[in-house]
Amino acid sequence: MAATAKLARQIGALATKSGGGWYGPHMAAASRAIAERLPLVDLVLEIRDARIPLSSEYEQLRNYPSSSRRIIVMNKMDLANRSQIKEWKRYFEQQKCISYGVNSHNKENIKELLNFLLARVRELKRTNDFNYTAVIMLIGIPNVGKSALANSLHQIGRISAAEKGKLKHAIVSPNPGETKDISSLKIGSHPNVYVLDTPGVLPPKILNTEVYSKLALTGSIRDCLVGERGIAQYFLALLNSSDEYKKWAKLSMNVNDRTFLDLEAEGLSSCELDKKQKRQYPTDHTQLERI
Repeated sequence: MAATAKLARQIGALATKSGGGWYGPHMAAASRAIAERLPLVDLVLEIRDARIPLSSEYEQLRNYPSSSRRIIVMNKMDLANRSQIKEWKRYFEQQKCISYGVNSHNKENIKELLNFLLARVRELKRTNDFNYTAVIMLIGIPNVGKSALANSLHQIGRISAAEKGKLKHAIVSPNPGETKDISSLKIGSHPNVYVLDTPGVLPPKILNTEVYSKLALTGSIRDCLVGERGIAQYFLALLNSSDEYKKWAKLSMNVNDRTFLDLEAEGLSSCELDKKQKRQYPTDHTQLERI
């Protein structure tokens, strides 16, 4: 853990040197545009990375009151530990925040989220007139999957409503900061419901080195500001200290013990064993592709 903390401090030092290089004029403009629209929308979905639900907080919402109009959506649930997602939901419930876990690439999961959102809209409006229009704003830091989620809600929503016409698409990219403008996508009819996909916004300064390191590791900050080598070292340090790694390490030791027992039983030389393992695992890159 000491090595991990040291690497986090090193990455944090690079953040200080960059002088907030992640915060450009487009983020400042987006931050103002979001602030202007916040009071006008019916629901606010704060999209966070399910792997780092606290570090991926949208700082601009800290002074925004917790209410039925604000929902914390933990996206990329497929990359996170599911048991921890349940614990985070309980945590947010204790903070009097509504939370929801989602995988934006899972159709069934998106259908459940869409039905949940439509029900929230109807509950907030409390009217028998289904011709009104409701607006949901997706906000969050860069690269938490806002655009991917908006596209999935748009696609499933239009199919469910049996609407015809060309589908719109928000720009989706693995690189942070690709969404520059606020775009509107329809996700429901009767009532008409639209989502606003917004650019990702980070604060001008990130003082907590651990938060900065996690944001860099999950792709919310461009690699060039930190360096790929530093990010890789930090990832390996976290991996080595995790309980999951310790389980795999024990398994690996057990496998090695069995291998040597098999070797002794079969009377194979180490050279023959190498040949046997190479036949079993032709190339290393096949395993890297699965990671």
